[in-house]
Amino acid sequence: MRTPYDFSHAERGKFYHPDTVFSFPVYLEPDVDDFMSRLADEKGLDIQRLVNDWRRVSIQLLRSVQPRS
Repeated sequence: MRTPYDFSHAERGKFYHPDTVFSFPVYLEPDVDDFMSRLADEKGLDIQRLVNDWRRVSIQLLRSVQPRS
């Protein structure tokens, strides 16, 4: 790392965007990726949409079997 850095012309918040949404990556295991990729191709869907729809159904299933609090 260099010692002399000149921040006298820096602009505070230049790259800050308050409305930015962070989406963290989800990495599928190879066997799951292969299955979902083939299924997405068969259905003519984007794999991201297929995986999201699949997870939504899983969430609904989990909510339906959990006891009400």
